[in-house]
Amino acid sequence: MQVTRCLHAAILVSDLERAECFYGMVLGLAKVDRSLRFPGIWYEVDGFQIHLITSPFSRADLQDPEKWGRNRHIAFSVANLEAAKERLLAHHCPVQMSASGRAALFTQDPDGNVIELSEA
Repeated sequence: MQVTRCLHAAILVSDLERAECFYGMVLGLAKVDRSLRFPGIWYEVDGFQIHLITSPFSRADLQDPEKWGRNRHIAFSVANLEAAKERLLAHHCPVQMSASGRAALFTQDPDGNVIELSEA
């Protein structure tokens, strides 16, 4: 087998409208068309898709609540980490700076899914 690229990641959410606000408005991801009939929204970043899928059992539990980066997460590159942090805080999103000292932070979507933002 030869894996050639990563296509998408699926993230379970309990409330599609609330998740759309976070991923679309706060993070500013671009929505893409989808042809599937079950509830969900697809976003795309540089050819990689994020599939939000509605599930009533979607609440993410942190295995390590002290260090969010040691939990399941998806990572995005940002041009300006400080601007990203300010935007998250303005939208009342939780923020935890990377404990490693690198230019990265972690936040959580409304269902507790961890998102890493690293400065490019």
